[in-house]
Amino acid sequence: MNKLLRFFMVIVAVVVFSIFALSVQADVTEPGSESDPLVTKSYVDKVLSNLKQYVDSKPGSSSGWEIVYMEQGQGLIGDKGTEIILRSGIATVVDEGNGGLADITEGKDIINGENVMQNHLLIVPRDDGRGVKAENNNVILLIKGSYTIIK
Repeated sequence: MNKLLRFFMVIVAVVVFSIFALSVQADVTEPGSESDPLVTKSYVDKVLSNLKQYVDSKPGSSSGWEIVYMEQGQGLIGDKGTEIILRSGIATVVDEGNGGLADITEGKDIINGENVMQNHLLIVPRDDGRGVKAENNNVILLIKGSYTIIK
């Protein structure tokens, strides 16, 4: 009787499993249907082009670094978020007493009149007249962002 009961239980389990397997339908959408549309390469290219134009139009999205040459006495005033790296020459910080430039390399603020260290990344925190001044000829800066040269 024990073998008959086991056989009966296996048959019942197979029947129950078969009923569930037949009643469950996979939620597979047809490629190209409204719920899973196909797109053309030209559509994808157009969307990517629009996305690139949108990202490029945002402030601070300059595509790269620009080399700026300055002579003694010239100043460079950066807009908010402008990044500055002094590559050669001597330059000092210019600000209106609002805290100076953020020296990211050293982790401190450099205030008005202090020397800028070569190869340190500086960031202009606000649009309030902050920047650097060339103290000798042939100052070379790497700039990323908007700026104005003053004499």
